[in-house]
Amino acid sequence: MTSNDQRRVLLAKPRGYCAGVDRAVEAVEVALEKYGAPIYVRKQIVHNVHVVKTLEEKGAIFVEETEEVPKGAIVVFSAHGVAPVVHEEAAGLDLRTIDATCPLVTKVHKEAVRFAKDDYDILLIGHEGHEEVIGTSGEAPDHIHLVDGPDDVANVQVRDPERVAWLSQTTLSVSETLETVAKLRERFPHLTDPPSDDICYATQNRQVAVKEMAADSDLVIVVGSRNSSNSVRLVEVALEHGAAASHLVDYADEIDESWLDGVTTVGVTSGASVPDVLVQGVLAWLAERGYADVTEVESVKEKVHFSLPKELRRDLRAPLPITPVG
Repeated sequence: MTSNDQRRVLLAKPRGYCAGVDRAVEAVEVALEKYGAPIYVRKQIVHNVHVVKTLEEKGAIFVEETEEVPKGAIVVFSAHGVAPVVHEEAAGLDLRTIDATCPLVTKVHKEAVRFAKDDYDILLIGHEGHEEVIGTSGEAPDHIHLVDGPDDVANVQVRDPERVAWLSQTTLSVSETLETVAKLRERFPHLTDPPSDDICYATQNRQVAVKEMAADSDLVIVVGSRNSSNSVRLVEVALEHGAAASHLVDYADEIDESWLDGVTTVGVTSGASVPDVLVQGVLAWLAERGYADVTEVESVKEKVHFSLPKELRRDLRAPLPITPVG
């Protein structure tokens, strides 16, 4: 290790919770307060081990499929979105649904429906098996073709090369998505763009913050879970932009002290589904080892806020029943 007076931490800002995650987690918490436990949640509400565990302790029950929810119960759909067939399954089981899909994911769903209505082949850039990709694909399964990165472009087959549009998973690497789009445009010069960039503002902002500090960091620690696409991307972005090393951890106790050998500057950030308490745990762990000098690196100010799902807003506005006295 280097001497204590040289050691420092660069702390990325923005980091952690985005507006969509904040809304989804709050939706489960408010539902538990309003209706009481248990509240069922289809899939992980957001991709973070700590968040899921904390909500389970409060009375949330996480299930993989809709059919696991008891008939007539309340189920929350995760921030990643679901296909229309899932809504149909819920209706068939007489479930009360709360749709916590991130509004930015809902935007992509609507774009898919519109392009399909106009009979386009839709090239969805994303990772196979990711919940968001499954949900978006379900909006227009006969029109959507998954493109899993630049190397997959050669495999794309369409009906009419002049009626092709692209969409993307919201949590991808900005640079990789642009590279994929460029390759697609080489094959399909008439490729139609979505009305606006699908990569979510929070994903972009967190990647920009990491880019700004990566070259000055010997090591970048990203707090996030391994199934969190945007967290995994942050590790890749840090390495691509000059960090000597970068690692993903859920908790501070997962950090290997050998990572600090010869390290003067540690960059710290977190994925969009990570509560800040976990970042503070990492900062405390580093401070105990001489990295107490923390400088925040702010790339952009975030002011986005999403209101709670409409089902919750409706019930929160409803007057309480009057109980007769005597």
